[in-house]
Amino acid sequence: MQESSSSSAAASGIASKKQADLQAQYNSYKSTLQQLAQKIGELESEGDEHKLVLETLQPLPGSRKCFRMIGGVLVERTVAEVIPALETNAKGVESVLQQLVKEYKKTEEDMKKWQTKNKVQVVQGP
Repeated sequence: MQESSSSSAAASGIASKKQADLQAQYNSYKSTLQQLAQKIGELESEGDEHKLVLETLQPLPGSRKCFRMIGGVLVERTVAEVIPALETNAKGVESVLQQLVKEYKKTEEDMKKWQTKNKVQVVQGP
């Protein structure tokens, strides 16, 4: 009688360890997706700021002075000097944003495949 109870205890220990591993993996996926979404939001906001500044500076004469923040220091420049740098930065932000969106979609896809493979169902709490 003792053998069957010890084997069922061992089986339940293995099952609870597997469940804990699955929970840890699920939490890891969710955390990664949340971090990516947050970074995507930040970059979208930064891209919008670049676009707004460019739209504001475009109609101005190139010789007009403007100020630009570089490494925490406010620097005086002309509109003609700032616009090319701003366009380059905006393209860089857009490029990184596209990469992060691809990474987010891939991670989301991997998570769905993992859920299907491991027969994981998400149960929402009350």
